[in-house]
Amino acid sequence: MPVRITRLLSVALIGAGLSTVVLAAATQSLTWRGDAVTANGVVRGMAKAWQSAGHGNLEIQQFNTASGLDAVASGAADIAGSARGSSGSAVDSGLTFTPVAWDGLVLITSPSNPVSSLTLQQVHDIYYGKITNWKDVGGNDAPMDVYAVASPGDGVEFSLRKLLFGRGSQPVAAPRLYVNTVQLEQAVTLDPRAFGVTTLSSVAGNSKIKMLRIDGTAPNASSVSSGAYPLFVELYLVTNSSSPNAAAAKDFVDFTQSAKGDAVLRSHSLVPYQAGSGLIAMDASRRGRILAEVGAHASAEPTQVAAASPAARALAPASATATRNAVAAARASEPGLSAVTGAVVAAPEPSSLKGVRGDAFTVASAGSHGSDFAKVTADAYVSYGKAIAKTAAKTSKTAESTSKKVEAKKIAAAAPTAPARVYRVAAGETLYSIARKHGVDVAQIRTWNHLKDNTVRTGQVLRIAAR
Repeated sequence: MPVRITRLLSVALIGAGLSTVVLAAATQSLTWRGDAVTANGVVRGMAKAWQSAGHGNLEIQQFNTASGLDAVASGAADIAGSARGSSGSAVDSGLTFTPVAWDGLVLITSPSNPVSSLTLQQVHDIYYGKITNWKDVGGNDAPMDVYAVASPGDGVEFSLRKLLFGRGSQPVAAPRLYVNTVQLEQAVTLDPRAFGVTTLSSVAGNSKIKMLRIDGTAPNASSVSSGAYPLFVELYLVTNSSSPNAAAAKDFVDFTQSAKGDAVLRSHSLVPYQAGSGLIAMDASRRGRILAEVGAHASAEPTQVAAASPAARALAPASATATRNAVAAARASEPGLSAVTGAVVAAPEPSSLKGVRGDAFTVASAGSHGSDFAKVTADAYVSYGKAIAKTAAKTSKTAESTSKKVEAKKIAAAAPTAPARVYRVAAGETLYSIARKHGVDVAQIRTWNHLKDNTVRTGQVLRIAAR
């Protein structure tokens, strides 16, 4: 979303955290793409068990929920992973969401943080911007650094907001944004004031992250299975019946529900979906109870319009029209969000996810918390690197990029008030990081270079001063 207000509240530099893993050297038979939670909790171990059972290979492309759903819808992947069900959007409506496991949404912070438990009301108020200091929940007198995944269609974020606000597309007061939960978790380990959400399967056993209790109940496989821990959610595998590999994709989904599949799920602190019949029965009443406790109510998701490109949904899966619809819904149901505004700026996704990098940051006015928190807006910047086939070429390119960065720093230090008139984009840089390095505004660089969006590519030459 383009920046529409002036005071910078915080800047979160993010790496896209992309990974591609091919299990087995034989010809690939299926491709999976989706969020990190489903990749690590369900798919990696399941793919190995699938192969060991004599089936084909599975290529795993870990990124985020929106990217996976778009890939399956377009035919670029056979299976997607999601920590949420269908949102009712045009893209989602053409896909089949099959629940395969139960997981717990967990609120996380640093182990050094003295706070160990929160109420559902406190969690709601933190995301709503009413609670902004740890002392208000029994902790130190320090501001909360609330983290979230940049994509509002992210499965984890969507599911939590659906539980707490009755609408998965609910805006929240999260000034620090990351591309996916992997990046968010890494940031939490470094910040004693951090607060964010991920899943039990993703951080169970991670001593660098503290999982907060909810109303005194600790998140674990037992409390999720019994429903004692209230923030339980389904994990889904998503397929497309029109895909050329639809039959094989369905076989893989069915395999996750076999005895071997159950063993894989339980090894990652997940509850197999069939074993959670009690959770299915209590789901509706549980949701109603949570909303009543926090003083919210369920409402329909705004109509979602497909973005112009898969990359647009990868960072923010609602178009400008959909954002305006979200604003209208927010205004109608919650007066405190009456000032929400935003739009989507993204660039076409390349044929490969290799080399993609990103920056995200948020700005806010001085009164951006509480009833006025909706003045918070965010912006995301994307850059695409060049895929290098040979290791030698990649090594050379890395050395060259490092050299250029060192040289650029020396130049900037020698003449900080006179930025270079032109600049060549190095690997991993974005429009925002370049603007910050040269002490200019992103809008200025866009104007000087006649850029239509916030995307830059490695090796691109940019003007850094007016003619």
